[in-house]
Amino acid sequence: MLPIIDKQTRLLVIAPHPDDETISAGGLLQQVRDAGGDIRIWLLTDGDNNPWPQRWLERRVWIGAEGRRRWGMRRRREVVGALRTLGLAPEQLEGFSWPDMGLTRQLKTDHEAMLDLLGARLRAWRPNTVVLPDLGDHHPDHGVAHVLLRLALAREGLAPCLLTYLVHGGALAGAGDVLALSPGQQATKREAMESHTSQTALSGARMRQLVERPEVFTVLPGHWAAQGRQLPWQPASWLHPWLRLTVADGSGVRSWRWGDAPMLEDEARPTLRPEACAGPGPRFAKLHMDIPSPWIFDVWGWCELA
Repeated sequence: MLPIIDKQTRLLVIAPHPDDETISAGGLLQQVRDAGGDIRIWLLTDGDNNPWPQRWLERRVWIGAEGRRRWGMRRRREVVGALRTLGLAPEQLEGFSWPDMGLTRQLKTDHEAMLDLLGARLRAWRPNTVVLPDLGDHHPDHGVAHVLLRLALAREGLAPCLLTYLVHGGALAGAGDVLALSPGQQATKREAMESHTSQTALSGARMRQLVERPEVFTVLPGHWAAQGRQLPWQPASWLHPWLRLTVADGSGVRSWRWGDAPMLEDEARPTLRPEACAGPGPRFAKLHMDIPSPWIFDVWGWCELA
């Protein structure tokens, strides 16, 4: 059941990229604003690694560091415009400028600094409701955003109501609660999406379709948790040389090649040894390949270990 929205609500919305705030929670933001609650939006990346729309609009093939910086600034202006349409002030947005399409890599190399920054912001803001990407979202930045926020909240000993949203991936059958929007709220959300002109120029139909979907939130604890230390994947043997397993919990981030991962033998499904799960929870595992690919979405993604 979704929490009551009133003037006591302190809402934090986690947006991995500009436009995620509008797609996932444009209606919720309006309702909390109208109830007199307080709102913050944390934008984790500037969405600067978004080459195809940039090539289309700028009529260029090669995009260097300066081009990406310029594109990120454009998308930051767009999100400010979208929030203004939703009735929010620029001061309610905080951008982290972490690497677009690189949050998983940064988690593996710089997780302490990332969690320290998130922890400091959480202590200062102390939200009672946090809206964050679902762990099962197929975009790698969305899945790791969930992991980062859960780890930071646990480290700080904070336990707000957690609502997850899914942007990339099929609808979750029977999962989640739908937030009812008035026709006016839906129209305002639709107008806010038009501020993201860099995204609607090339993929307007898809982006508008996303905005028209119901706002569905799952109240954690959710539906993605695995049982014990058992992993949900059984990858084909020919993939094993290229696969890596990463585990993140309160003790840090560890990564192994699939064949070197500390797993029990003679189990029906891959199962981690106890020593691989010795740190404090929550605990997450990700199966992935560190090989450049034009396919941006996760094949396996993250799971939560009970």
